[in-house]
Amino acid sequence: MIDVAGLDALIGALGADGRRVLGPVAADGAIGLAPITSVDDLPRGWGDDQAPGHYRLRPRDDGALFGYAVGPQGPRREFFEPRTDLVHIRRRGNEVDIEAAVADPGPPTAFVGLRGCELAAIAIQDRVLLGGAHPDPHYAARRADSIVVAVNCGDPAATCFCTSMGTGPRAEGEFDLRLTELIDGDRHEFLCEVGSDRGASLLASATSRPAGPADHEAAERSHTGAVAAMGRHLDLDGLAARLAASPDDPRWDDVAARCLSCTNCTLVCPTCFCSSVEDSTTLDGTGATRARVWDSCFGADHSYLHGGSVHASTRSRYRQWLTHKLSTWDDQFGTAGCVGCGRCIAWCPAGIDITVEAAEVGR
Repeated sequence: MIDVAGLDALIGALGADGRRVLGPVAADGAIGLAPITSVDDLPRGWGDDQAPGHYRLRPRDDGALFGYAVGPQGPRREFFEPRTDLVHIRRRGNEVDIEAAVADPGPPTAFVGLRGCELAAIAIQDRVLLGGAHPDPHYAARRADSIVVAVNCGDPAATCFCTSMGTGPRAEGEFDLRLTELIDGDRHEFLCEVGSDRGASLLASATSRPAGPADHEAAERSHTGAVAAMGRHLDLDGLAARLAASPDDPRWDDVAARCLSCTNCTLVCPTCFCSSVEDSTTLDGTGATRARVWDSCFGADHSYLHGGSVHASTRSRYRQWLTHKLSTWDDQFGTAGCVGCGRCIAWCPAGIDITVEAAEVGR
């Protein structure tokens, strides 16, 4: 068990060797990942209210440091950057030099506060970008040597359905330390579980005490309460086959009439990996750079081939996105492409709910 001062010491230890420490920070009306140096940077006393097309911060009266569900951005952009240089081209007289861009890992990164759904999303992107025949060197460089201090979710949002996807609210998978925040009257402590040798070394940097049966019981009550408070449910039984067998279902027309093709859902999704390639030149014409940039399957140009888009309509693009997330992704990578974080529901300006649409198609 560690207290708030112990967590502060732990954050200090994470950054002691020049490592970049990212944790939840309340700014611009949302909680997102940003550099932190102490517990004073954490969103103390802030929670969130989420619903279809709705996200608002709300004050809490208990001083919780991790009393929110998830913000609009997870760790995806730290490993899979929105823009990555691939090739640099330089002209020297009549000669042209073409060099592959060297993968730049930047400083090693430590994450504080990642939830179970976010650990599952990292594992999914690892499978996509590292697990194939051609691992992405830029992703691999930034992913290497990262440290994760996960936090079990105790207050899920109304848009969360991680229990349906088997990704939370307890953080599972790869982590170095896992915390459960326990607040009771004047008590404010964290049950700290070690997930690696490196995590054990980090824990030694903070003053701690052994956890007793009452501490474990309190943590279990937090978990049970989070499961009971889950805001959404998605029945996966037969879902993948039903979606794949329903390309002409009229429900696709219904959702297309509401969908704006704004790409919000794919921008906040922690597992999306769609990208495009763009070229830029210097003003004097002596150099050019080819870069990979984030893209979205909701963009008309994303499926452009030989004079036209394969998915030319909003109906087709939404069908492609939903069917891929919950059906054909498993054919490709052995898991669903959704972790139940609910971000696509909250940040959709039209309030489209993936759990509702998935339940209606093919019925």
